[in-house]
Amino acid sequence: MAAAQTEPFYAEVYTFAFDYCPRGFAPLNEQLLPINQNQALFSLLGFSYGGDERVTFALPMGKPVFTADRKPMQQCIALQGIYPSAN
Repeated sequence: MAAAQTEPFYAEVYTFAFDYCPRGFAPLNEQLLPINQNQALFSLLGFSYGGDERVTFALPMGKPVFTADRKPMQQCIALQGIYPSAN
């Protein structure tokens, strides 16, 4: 029986055994994102990983992860989903 598909939390990090990020995710590569188009994600990350502190913020940089046979895996952060509750 397959597990039910669940929506990720904003900013949740996934490691995929393929070389791309699925729709709704972005690679952990310090890319800059516009605050006005990613307000929920910005409210969680802020300027912790960089940005110009006006209109952009940065995603974190992921550490290299490999499969057992040394193939690279892709680390991705959820750009949409459920906003996590503090309690």
